[in-house]
Amino acid sequence: MEFKCLCSRIFPVAGLLILCSLDSSAQEIRSISLENVIALTLQNNHLLNIKMLQVEEKLAKVNEDKVKFLPVIGIGGSYQYNSNLQVLTIEQGRFGQLPYGGIMIPLPATNEVFELGNHNVYNAGVTIYQPVTQIGKINAGVNYSKTEVKVAEAEVARARLQLTLAVEKLYFGLLIVQKQIEEAETKISLARTKLSDAEIALGAGKTIESSIYGLSASLADEQQNLLKLKIQYDDYSADLIQLSGLDPEKKIIPEPAAPGNPAEEIALLDTSLLLADSHNYDLKLAVLNKTKAEYSIKASRFSYLPDFGLQGGYTYQEGIDIYPKNNAYLGASLKWNLNEVMSNRMVQRQRMYLSKQAEENLLNTREQVKRDILKAVRRLRQSGELVSVAGKAVEYRKADLKIQSDRRKSGLNLESDLLTAKAALAKAEADLYAAQLNYRISLSELRILTGSY
Repeated sequence: MEFKCLCSRIFPVAGLLILCSLDSSAQEIRSISLENVIALTLQNNHLLNIKMLQVEEKLAKVNEDKVKFLPVIGIGGSYQYNSNLQVLTIEQGRFGQLPYGGIMIPLPATNEVFELGNHNVYNAGVTIYQPVTQIGKINAGVNYSKTEVKVAEAEVARARLQLTLAVEKLYFGLLIVQKQIEEAETKISLARTKLSDAEIALGAGKTIESSIYGLSASLADEQQNLLKLKIQYDDYSADLIQLSGLDPEKKIIPEPAAPGNPAEEIALLDTSLLLADSHNYDLKLAVLNKTKAEYSIKASRFSYLPDFGLQGGYTYQEGIDIYPKNNAYLGASLKWNLNEVMSNRMVQRQRMYLSKQAEENLLNTREQVKRDILKAVRRLRQSGELVSVAGKAVEYRKADLKIQSDRRKSGLNLESDLLTAKAALAKAEADLYAAQLNYRISLSELRILTGSY
């Protein structure tokens, strides 16, 4: 009775596994390769697209700053209606008297009234201002914006590498879990065989009932482990689908990836800092940030100069008679705000401190990259050693499986002995595959650090 109760607890777990497998089989399956999923990720990832649009934004900012080199042209006009007009009155005799035939004639003879303007007043004009002393400051601003473009481009390249590495980790994680699922399925077959043998032995009185409970619990443990692995596989798949923009309605199956030859690849890899100095994107960004700080200091130095420039223009007006209708002019303009000169000194000090921060950040980044490279080299060599040891374990397990298979054909062992050897080989193969793929990930990380990816 107790054994039946235990079975009633095991069967729901098995039923859940069956339902999961049925749900997976109902989905359309799509086989993908590592190269294809990387290409899709770089094409569909929204965060990467944002980084690329930021490059275009910075390029537009450069063109905006270049416009400041050109003369500033202003065009304007106005209309005004005057209800009351100013008048100029010349009183009678203002300019004296003129004798004529014994008669004194006043000049003017009567009061003369002149209206100064019209009710309708029109004017229009164009002004041109060419900065002179601010050219150096404008040029520093343009170079600053160009540096920001390079920063944005470096961030795009770094984001590409980070996405590629993230895809590789998820892809290889799927392959490793796939092998672990094969191992778990083999262990479940072994546990079922042992339980079946124990039930036969119990019927023959050759074992006790408690051994049945222990074997049933082992089977349930293996089924639970398989369920965990399938959940992990689904999580990795969902993350990879979200990252690459694949159809979430389809189940993805990763194609096997070549593990590579650790000995040859380690020997050919350049682990010096010479390549990293010019190709590592973290170092590139640190250098560019220092360059930006230097340009900002240069721009602040030009702020001490007065704002001097050439100006000219043309105006047309109608309605005020005492002014000319057409007037062209040419001149110069000089402005110097002494308060800004004092405040600019504080601004320059701030930017000098920013430059020192950027320099310290560059030194720290260079040291960090050096440490990361040494750590990645050590991890890569350790991964290569694990691959070698795991490969030997697979060879020994294959030899043991061949012996057990031959003994089984001769009737010298049980089916459970053969399945035990198969399960051990499956575990060794899973460990070897995991070591190979971990080596691939370590190799990719080192290539990104050294700039040889």
